[in-house]
Amino acid sequence: MAVMLATGLWGLDRGGMWGDESVTFQVAQRTVPQIWRLLHDVDAVHGLYYLFMHAVLTVHPGEVVLRLPSVCAATATAGLVAALGVRLAGPRAGLCAGALYAITPMTGHYAQEGRSYALVAAGVAGATLLLVGAVDAGGARVWWPYGTVVALTCVLHELAVPVLGAHALTLALLRVPGKVWLGWGRAAGAVALLLLPLVWVSQGQSGQVAWLVSPGWDRVGRLARNFSPGPAGPVFWGSLLLMAVGLRERRTAAVALPLLLVPPGILMTVSQVRPLYHDRYVLYALAGASLLIAAGAGRVAGVLGRVRIEGRRVRAGGRRVRAVVGVTGVLALTVTFLDQLPVHRQDRSAAHRPDNLAVVSALAVSRMRPGDPVLFVPSVGRLAALAYPKGFRQVRDIALRESAPRSGTLWGREATPGELRRRLAAVDRVWVVAERSALDPRRSRPDPVERTKLAVLVTEFTVREEHVHEERVRDDVLLRLYVRRPPGDIPPGDAPPGDAPPGDAPPGDAPPREPADVRPPGVSAGAPALGAPPPP
Repeated sequence: MAVMLATGLWGLDRGGMWGDESVTFQVAQRTVPQIWRLLHDVDAVHGLYYLFMHAVLTVHPGEVVLRLPSVCAATATAGLVAALGVRLAGPRAGLCAGALYAITPMTGHYAQEGRSYALVAAGVAGATLLLVGAVDAGGARVWWPYGTVVALTCVLHELAVPVLGAHALTLALLRVPGKVWLGWGRAAGAVALLLLPLVWVSQGQSGQVAWLVSPGWDRVGRLARNFSPGPAGPVFWGSLLLMAVGLRERRTAAVALPLLLVPPGILMTVSQVRPLYHDRYVLYALAGASLLIAAGAGRVAGVLGRVRIEGRRVRAGGRRVRAVVGVTGVLALTVTFLDQLPVHRQDRSAAHRPDNLAVVSALAVSRMRPGDPVLFVPSVGRLAALAYPKGFRQVRDIALRESAPRSGTLWGREATPGELRRRLAAVDRVWVVAERSALDPRRSRPDPVERTKLAVLVTEFTVREEHVHEERVRDDVLLRLYVRRPPGDIPPGDAPPGDAPPGDAPPGDAPPREPADVRPPGVSAGAPALGAPPPP
């Protein structure tokens, strides 16, 4: 736990939030009625987490405080994994399992993120420990704590539900008696009933994960690397070998193997029909890998303790053997951590996250003048202004019709295409905050407001200035100054296909709504594979 806490606190203030964190930050600072209204239309799956963070950020609304719950949850998870290892395979294996969990780069990544995944991992580890305790105790009352923890964890994020499948397989492998199955079945049934309303609401919000794709074997390989203390080289292959040896420890394998394989397996299988899988959704399964590696290391240490030295058999529990095994284990863990130190350092840079909204705000502060109009393309880019309002305080959001808190949306409602054209017609210059790919006229945009933005910019304006932060965050978030073209200088045929001429409102001038062609930031694509360099 000390190792995990130190790793989590190291570089916690990395100088910028990315999109998902900014959603947590700005939603959690709304009033409880405003949060409740938002959950009716979007992000119901994160509702309990937003309410929890509302209480946390009341203490102090800052980036470090935003991430502290994840650090504490990861620290607790390391302790719970160690406790599981102690219960299943003894103190030595428990200590090794907890330390392995703490130094794995994927753990450190999500320990420093203002989202719910580290908390979900803590809940699953706690529920698994309670499961083992309930199997050993055998009473009826012991299942209520288990059911309560599983229910809270699944309400925190409903994609933790596959852990019930993992626990069912654990009971089958342990060959528990019928009364244990009965107690577990009651607890699991109560969890399922409790989750039905959340599942029903979130089904209506399934468009939030429309950006996900069906995972292939490449995602299986990426997950295996992320679950290892080292994603490549001798550490990775050594981890796989120790996991294979750990399968010989029947009781540990019965708990760890289902936890490792069943949740990712269920989500990947379902995702072949309806994509729901992302590595971070199964962070909690990483505990199974740590337990198996530790069990394998413990078994190897036991075998080495029984080898003959100078014709005599040395007892595995002897003082000298314990000392040698202990020192060797500490050295192995230290070397593993040092081998992955560049990965840990890289992960503590804001540039390693998908985007850095603080950079966007800094660009705005340095370039925009009071009263300047600003246009966000697409509208999700407004999160930069919501997370870091200083850079946008004195400028005018020309497309915004209703603010995010008042509209019950993540980033506000925008004007209709016709109204937006009229607003843009009244200005001679406009600052545009956009990802470079969003300004590509060849890109298809189902939302008429987003099509209108690009059509007006292409046909009526020209670029005078372009600014990109020197660190070049992912997809190059640009700040461009557009100025109106001189009369008669509008090039024909520049408007994207399907848009109306500049003087007419396009068809489908519907009431303002959130764009459909961008993924909500609360479910964005996430960080690259750990250990990989950031995109150029």
